[in-house]
Amino acid sequence: MPTAIIADDERLMRDLLRTRLSQVWPDLEIVGEAKNGDEAVQLVDELKPDLTFLDIRMPGKTGMEAARDIGDASQVVFVTAYDQYAVEAFERGAIDYVLKPPEPERLKITVERLKERLATPARAATASVNVNDTVTAMLSQLAEKIAAPKPKYLQWIQASIGQDLRMIPVEEILFFRSDEKYTCVQTEKFEALIRKPVRDLSEELDPSLFWQIHRATLVNVNAIEGVTRDIRGRHLVLIKGRPEKLEVSRSFLHLFKQM
Repeated sequence: MPTAIIADDERLMRDLLRTRLSQVWPDLEIVGEAKNGDEAVQLVDELKPDLTFLDIRMPGKTGMEAARDIGDASQVVFVTAYDQYAVEAFERGAIDYVLKPPEPERLKITVERLKERLATPARAATASVNVNDTVTAMLSQLAEKIAAPKPKYLQWIQASIGQDLRMIPVEEILFFRSDEKYTCVQTEKFEALIRKPVRDLSEELDPSLFWQIHRATLVNVNAIEGVTRDIRGRHLVLIKGRPEKLEVSRSFLHLFKQM
């Protein structure tokens, strides 16, 4: 039975990854969890897991630093919340990766790669030997990107209401919901339209104020009245003072465990 450890400073993300791995790889045994890179390196030394799932960005020793210390003692799988830049870097390298939040279909691809490596010792050994060089060359650029100053979160949204443009403070917005061409901006008093998709807004808005609950929906945390389920078992967010019920994708349900 293959073994693994999970290292992530967010307990909810560790729980979610553990759950998703159990669904797509029932034979994998999670033998330990770590909250930072130092703990991960220690667990690898003590437990000798076949695989180590490392969050890239953790307090203290980061996942990148931990990977260099782990070397060929365990096959490294990076867990990343970063963008296509990171995905392209991983695709070119010998390192496997999991995107946050871990989607079952994408996770299955990673699992198949890992099973193949574990079943082919020579290939796995070659990949492990190359870990340090690959991590150093590939992730040094990613580290620079992560460390670069982040743009300030949006404070206002410029939206169209009929023929007029209005500057809307983001704290007044209850939710954003996109269709194929436009994104609806809903406040308590009116609805407006913008052309920016939710995927772009999710990177520009404060994640502590706006949660993405669906690929097409962002909701103001302060506007959430509660969560319910319909007869089909779907989770729906109730908005204070509004009739709308916003569907929550399964991959975002972990957000509501902390409520």
